This record gives sequence, C-alpha cells and structure tokens, in this order.
Amino acid sequence: MDLEKLQRDIKKSYQCDLETLTQRVQDILKHVDTEWGIDYNELNLHEVKTITNTILDVETKTLYDEVETLLAQKEQIERNLERKSQELQEAKYTVFNTIEESLGNDSTTLSNLHQVKLQSIDLFDLLGEMVESAIITALEKDQDGNIKETTEEVIKELTFEAIKEGSLNTIRIRKILSTILQASIDIAEATPTRATEILESTLRGMRGGLVKSIDRFKKRLAFMPVEAKHILIEDYDTIIEDLNQTDTLFSQVIQTQANESEANIKKSLLEINQNMRYDLEELVQISKETAELMRARFSSLAKTAVKRADSAMKSQAAQEAKRMGAQALGVARVAIGTALKSAKEAIDNKDK
Repeated sequence: MDLEKLQRDIKKSYQCDLETLTQRVQDILKHVDTEWGIDYNELNLHEVKTITNTILDVETKTLYDEVETLLAQKEQIERNLERKSQELQEAKYTVFNTIEESLGNDSTTLSNLHQVKLQSIDLFDLLGEMVESAIITALEKDQDGNIKETTEEVIKELTFEAIKEGSLNTIRIRKILSTILQASIDIAEATPTRATEILESTLRGMRGGLVKSIDRFKKRLAFMPVEAKHILIEDYDTIIEDLNQTDTLFSQVIQTQANESEANIKKSLLEINQNMRYDLEELVQISKETAELMRARFSSLAKTAVKRADSAMKSQAAQEAKRMGAQALGVARVAIGTALKSAKEAIDNKDK
C-alpha cells in the first residue's frame, strides 16, 4: 500500500465539521475501510502510524501553528534579552567608571565602590580579566619579591563574590573556579620565574573563597525565606551531594586545567595540589557541617515534596502512562507466550 497516498486521502476526506472528535475519528476509519478496503481492526503497525499521525496533524494543526508562532516570538525575545543584557552591562560599566572618576583618589572609598561593583555586575563577563588585572597589578607593585599574600587575598575575595549570590551547584562553581585558574595560568605562563608563587596563591585564594561562600550559605540557612526554601527542596538531593564532594570538585578543576597546560605549569599545579591536600580539611569540614544542617532543617520538607510528587502520580498523564505500561506488559506476555509455544512445538517436532 502507498502510505503517502493514504495520508493525502485522509487529510482530504477528514470531516472537520463533525461535532465531536469521536464522530470525526469513526467517520475517517469507515472511509478508510470503504475506500481502501482496510478493516480497521486488522491494521498493521505502519498503517496505524500513518492514520494516527495524519489525524493528529489535522486535529492539532491550529495549536501547532500557535506553538510555532509563540516559539518564534520566544526566540525573538531571547535575542532582544541578550542584546539588552549586554547594553545593561555596558551601561553599568559606564556608571561605575564615571563615579570612580568623580570620587577622587581616596583608597577606602574606591575600595568600597569596587566592592559594590563586584556585587552589581555579572562577574562571568569580566571575571577572567579581573583576575589577570589583579595579579599583574600585584606583580607591578611587588616590593619584597613575595606576592603570595596579596594575590591570595584578592583571589579569595573574587572567588567569594563570584560564588556567593548564586547556586552552589557543581557546574556553576566549576565554571567560576576554572575561569579564575585559567586566567592565573595565563599570567604564570607569561611570567615563568614567578609561576609557582602565582599558582600557589591562586589555588589557596580559590580554596579560601569557596570556604567563605559555603560558610555564608550555612549561616543564611537559618534565615532563608520561604521562596528560597522551595528552591532548596526541589534541588535538595543535588545540593546535599554537591556539598559532600566540594574537595573532589576543587581537585578536579586543578587536574583538568593542569592537563590542558604546558608541562611546567602542569607539574607545578599538581605538586601544589598535592601539598594542599591537608589544607582542604577546612573545606571538607565546612561542607560537611552545611550538608548536615541542611539535612536537619529541610529533610522533613523534602519528604513533604515527595508526597506531593506521589499525588501528582494521580494526574491524567500519570494515569495514561500507567495504562500504557499495563498494555505493554500484556503485549509482552502474549509475545513471550507465543515464543514459548513456538519453541515447544519445534522441540516436539524434532523429537518425532
């Protein structure tokens, strides 16, 4: 049978003016029986698929067109959002630069302004550049040949500011740590005589910023608003799991960046990471305490969320899935029974 012709005929013959969906479906099945000589109780898989998909296309055409229109509008809105977000960032840069120029040279005031700037601008747009600038400035102003303390403190604050306002999920933290470390590696490669100092202070600063961020999260758990609690509950298991492997995440970021770097940088990174393994105990401890606190405060709420999920299983979609699952089991049982019967008959014939 030519299924394309069948499809075209169904579209042409489908009676959209009939009052109910049942009437329309029954009418087209009768048409297929009469016009094509196909008993709709004996349709094969390809015929069922062609008839069903064609009916779906006709019945849902209006909704499909509406969805397509909305998707096109959504994509246009997303493009506009991206463009306007970029304009917003640039406007923020301009405002902060103008305020900085107008404030004069008081270091305390400028430091406070930079703190506000860190909290107001999307750090992912300029995090790498900020790290490079901070390390280069530390190198230029270094008087005693030891930049470790200064660089560590700067990296610690940059790491903390980048992490603190967002989610603690591993993907986001990995991106922040990788961005910071890559920027540091770039400077270390360009300054080989100071590479070890730069890398060590960067790693220690990253660790300190991560510890500080998790400690802040731990302290805020007690005062977290209801809306934020719902977010925690929805992502409860993931956050608990992520908190229990922050030390592994930290080491993985270093290992990954090391593998992508030149030999000398890789060697230094791996040695520093190895020497820092005992220093990670503070990170492990604060992460463990935060996970335990979250488990103690929110596990009961998480169980309530599970109960709500159970009630959702009574929805129409869930019931349909259950019904189709039962049908699939029935089909499987028939198939197995047929296979066993065929096998038995083959064995009996062989014995004869």
